[in-house]
Amino acid sequence: MTDTTLIAPRDKAEILAQALPYIRKFHGKTIVIKYGGNAMTDPALQADFAEDVVLLKLVGMNPVVVHGGGPQIETALKRLGKQGQFVQGMRVTDAETMEVVEWVLAGEVQQDIVGLINQAGGKAVGLTGRDGGLIRARKLKLLDKDDPNKEHDVGQVGDIVSIDPSVVQALQDDAFIPVISPLGFGEDNESYNINADVVASKLATVLKAEKLMMLTNIPGVLDKAGQLLTQLTSREIDELIADGTISGGMLPKLAGAIDAAKSGVNSVHIVDGRVPHAMLLEILTDQAYGTMIRSH
Repeated sequence: MTDTTLIAPRDKAEILAQALPYIRKFHGKTIVIKYGGNAMTDPALQADFAEDVVLLKLVGMNPVVVHGGGPQIETALKRLGKQGQFVQGMRVTDAETMEVVEWVLAGEVQQDIVGLINQAGGKAVGLTGRDGGLIRARKLKLLDKDDPNKEHDVGQVGDIVSIDPSVVQALQDDAFIPVISPLGFGEDNESYNINADVVASKLATVLKAEKLMMLTNIPGVLDKAGQLLTQLTSREIDELIADGTISGGMLPKLAGAIDAAKSGVNSVHIVDGRVPHAMLLEILTDQAYGTMIRSH
């Protein structure tokens, strides 16, 4: 914990005043936050995150939280003696796994986040894709990356058909902070597990968000030498994917980020969630705490 008592009052006032242009610029704007990775498991960082969300709401922005829960799902499956299986980075989700995913995401993780935000003085409300018909989904067709004629069956993993944001907008207008689990429903009311990065990106697009913040457990996008790239365009990202600099779990994150940036979200930030108050620093100062992605 940094000791702020050592900062002179005048310096404190100066620091607060520097946030003013950013508060003015983003007042009334929607900020979609994807919350995942290690920031979700460290109690001190959890408390910082909740404070940041409440502060953004109180200065007139509209934060919407979309959360993941990979580590928590793994833990729950292990308790049941089930081994998580992945195909091309996607969790194979049979009916039993889907039940676990639903109760971990909507029951445990979402409620923890809602509780933390409420404790920090906000009014959070938990939603899944079923609430207000928010996320309609269908079964994801996963084609083999080497042989496009071959399709992998990954079970109840979903592809978003449409997002109806009216429930989110109604809550936002009424001083609430929506906390969304990435679960969708299909035509026959079946459940689907959807990649949280994809949900956050699509939701940011549909809500015409000013920013999409992706909190993760890395400093941002790094170049070959391990240096942080603070700004990227979609063309530069294509080049980094082509030469292998970007790979693995970063690919779906960046695919979603580029889609959102191209579809009218002003800026997408991949932010290091291990830095205390990283989100406030990224939004309210001109200091870069991650990688900012723009469409051009």
